[in-house]
Amino acid sequence: MLVKLIVGLGNPGRKYEGTRHNMGYAVLAELAKKFGTTGTKSKFEGEVVEAVLGSQRALLLGPMTYMNLSGRSVRAAVGFYKLALEDLLVICDDLNLPLGKVRFRAQGSAGGQKGLADIIRQLGSDSFARLRIGIDRPPDDRNWADYVLRKFSKAEMPAVEEAVWRAVDGAADWACQGIETCMNRYN
Repeated sequence: MLVKLIVGLGNPGRKYEGTRHNMGYAVLAELAKKFGTTGTKSKFEGEVVEAVLGSQRALLLGPMTYMNLSGRSVRAAVGFYKLALEDLLVICDDLNLPLGKVRFRAQGSAGGQKGLADIIRQLGSDSFARLRIGIDRPPDDRNWADYVLRKFSKAEMPAVEEAVWRAVDGAADWACQGIETCMNRYN
């Protein structure tokens, strides 16, 4: 039986690959490469891979519903496996953190992240872990929607790659050691 659910948020399709809003997908892809035990399957309006992180079995889920409707996919997986919300980790981008900063939280508001807001709405609770990855604010601080759908610049890529690997390690630690350990180690 699968015990943990790790969700990476993003938008499906080639158009969105490598964009700021797809940080959750980027981390999920690396988790699947490193820990995946099955190929990718379509399920729960998303793409899923079974994985083993240390001694912990997990389901890696990338909702294919587009960012703002991610909650449907997450709710379906949580319901199917009858998971407690403490067994859910959502990985997403965050405009309010500096580029490359990784931050774990045990619960809380969506902080303006619309995919996270939809998950909270669909589950009826904000009591689940999240791993936020900083993408910085737009330089002009005006058009956030366009900004999150832009690709990273060449100069930003080293910080992005480092953040992805730090998040992969963090997600594995969360699965095996819990949220408190991760908040102390990564924040």
